Amino acid sequence: MDQVEQLITDHKIPVGEAGAAAFNWFTATFQPIFDFITNKVGWLMDSSTTGLEAVPPLIFIAAVAALAYWIQRTWRIVVLVIVCLLFVLNQGLWQPTMETTVLVVYSTFVSLLIGIPVGILCARRPKLYVALSPLLDMMQVIPTFVYLVPALLLFGLGMVPALVATVIFAVALPIRTTYVGVSEVNKALVEAGESFGCTGWQLLMKVRIPAALPTIMIGVNQTIMLCLSMVVIAALVGAPGLGVSVVRALSQMNTALGIEGGLGIVVVAIVLDRILKRRVRARARSKT
Repeated sequence: MDQVEQLITDHKIPVGEAGAAAFNWFTATFQPIFDFITNKVGWLMDSSTTGLEAVPPLIFIAAVAALAYWIQRTWRIVVLVIVCLLFVLNQGLWQPTMETTVLVVYSTFVSLLIGIPVGILCARRPKLYVALSPLLDMMQVIPTFVYLVPALLLFGLGMVPALVATVIFAVALPIRTTYVGVSEVNKALVEAGESFGCTGWQLLMKVRIPAALPTIMIGVNQTIMLCLSMVVIAALVGAPGLGVSVVRALSQMNTALGIEGGLGIVVVAIVLDRILKRRVRARARSKT
């Protein structure tokens, strides 16, 4: 038995070496493209961060509170938003909060830009979803550190590798929720649209997507939460934001700094969740 085990271990399949060689070739061949993406996307995200930081904090808080009231039509959420953002300002976490906001907004936008169309396409072509399911499972199961390394090597330090890693981590969710929402639309609605002579495109845009909107919006809300959950890991590849405080606290064994950074992330998550999640419920009630 030991000889069989020794025989197996002595003839190791060079998976790592082959993967490294393929990755090195890929990097050498397409590095100018990755450099272009890093420069342009990095400049755009840095400019957005600078623009947000230029807004006085109290004016920003007032604008977010007004947005919360416009969406929710309830003062309880508005008061909660104001208190949470004032807490962030009080703790001296305003600048990292703006940096985290930019990362979350861009990563959510890219994830939805990819995920919703792919989910709709999968709902129209179920065989495509069957083919993509193993890939989606792998993207959700593989630890983020595994694909954080190639993202770092391809795009360098900063916001861009954090954006790429976050999108890979989060994009599977909008694909699945959009697929479920569109494919499980009430057949009576679809038949009614067909009876009125709707084309396939009209049926999709005027029947399926509006009926699936509550489920899609749940996916949007959860995608934002997933992107926000990546801010600590993003800090490991040089992305600024609230995750930097947590990483520094871990390296310095600084409990106070870790509590401040962790609470900052929690507060931002509460604000986003309360604004978006209740909106989904309101829409769902209006459908019934």
